[in-house]
Amino acid sequence: MILVLVETGADGAAVTSLETLTFARQLAGRLGTQSVEAMVTGSLEAAATVRDQLAAQGVESVHHAGGPGMDRYSAGAWATALAAVPSDYVMAAGTPRGSEILAHVAARAGTSMAANVVDVVDTDPVTVSRQVMGGAAFEQMRVDGSPTVITVAGHAVEPADAARPSDPAWREFEPELTEADLATAVVRVEEGEADNTSALTGARVVVGAGRGVGGADDFDDLLELTDLLGATLGASRVVTSLGWRPHYEQIGQTGSRISPDVYIACGISGAVQHWAGCQSAKTIVAINTDADAPMVTGADYAIVGDLHEVVPAINEELRRRTAPDAAE
Repeated sequence: MILVLVETGADGAAVTSLETLTFARQLAGRLGTQSVEAMVTGSLEAAATVRDQLAAQGVESVHHAGGPGMDRYSAGAWATALAAVPSDYVMAAGTPRGSEILAHVAARAGTSMAANVVDVVDTDPVTVSRQVMGGAAFEQMRVDGSPTVITVAGHAVEPADAARPSDPAWREFEPELTEADLATAVVRVEEGEADNTSALTGARVVVGAGRGVGGADDFDDLLELTDLLGATLGASRVVTSLGWRPHYEQIGQTGSRISPDVYIACGISGAVQHWAGCQSAKTIVAINTDADAPMVTGADYAIVGDLHEVVPAINEELRRRTAPDAAE
C-alpha cells in the first residue's frame, strides 16, 4: 500500500499534495499490486472538506489522525501517525512540512529517504530519479529499507483526477503520542500581511525582479504584469537585501526554490545562487539589457532591452488581448 500525507488548508488539499497523489497513483498502476491511501490530520470538520478531492484521486481509504496533540502541526506527532499505518511506501509533497515529517518517519524506521523525487525508475530495488543542486541536476538514488520513504518534487507531475473516482473508506484513529513526539509543535499562528506573492513554491507563473528594476518605488510595471498574468512576484537576493521587497519573496539558494510553468526574470543577472532556485521552471523568459548575462544566455527565451520599456509594452498587449471587445 502507498500512503500519502495530504496537507490541507482553507481551500482544501494543497496542490502539491494532489500532485503527490497523482504520482502515487501512477506508481501503483505500474506495480499492479498497490493501492493508494491518504492521511489527513487536524479537526474532523477541516479534514472532511477534502474527501471529495481524495475520491477524485481514486484514494481507497482516508486515515484521519485526530485526538489530543493532532490539532496543531508537530513533525514528531504527525510522523508517529504515519508510522501507525502499515505501508510499503510513504509519500508526501516536497514542502517544508512534508520533508520534515518524512525525515522523522525514515529516521524512526531506520531507512533511507529520497527527497525531491521526480520519477521511480525501478522497483526492485527501488531506485528513484531526484532533483539535486536546486534542480540544476538529477541523480539516481537507491532507496533501501521498508517502508520506502519519498518526498515528491513540486510539479514533477500534473495533478490529474483518476479515470474512476472512488468512495474512500474513512478511518478515524488516535495515534499514541509520547512527550517526545510533542517536543516541538506550533503554539500560535498569526495572520500575516495579506500578500499573495508569498506563495512562490506553488505558483504556475512567477515574475522575478532583480537589481535592474532600479529601486523600491519602481515595481509598478512588474506588479501590473503579475496581476495581468495571475502570477506571483519573486525577487533576487540583492533586491531583498536592499529592502526593496520582503525576504519571503526571494528566489534562490537561500530563498524559495520554484518550479513554475513560466518564470519571467526581469533585470536579474542570473548568479548561480539564483539559478539554484529557478532551474526547475519549465520555461524561463529573461528580460535584461545585458545580452551576455547568465540569465539571458541560459533562458529559453530572452528579450535584450530595458525592462521599463519592455514590460509596459507587454502589459499594453496583454490589456489589449483581454479587453472585452478583443474577440470582436
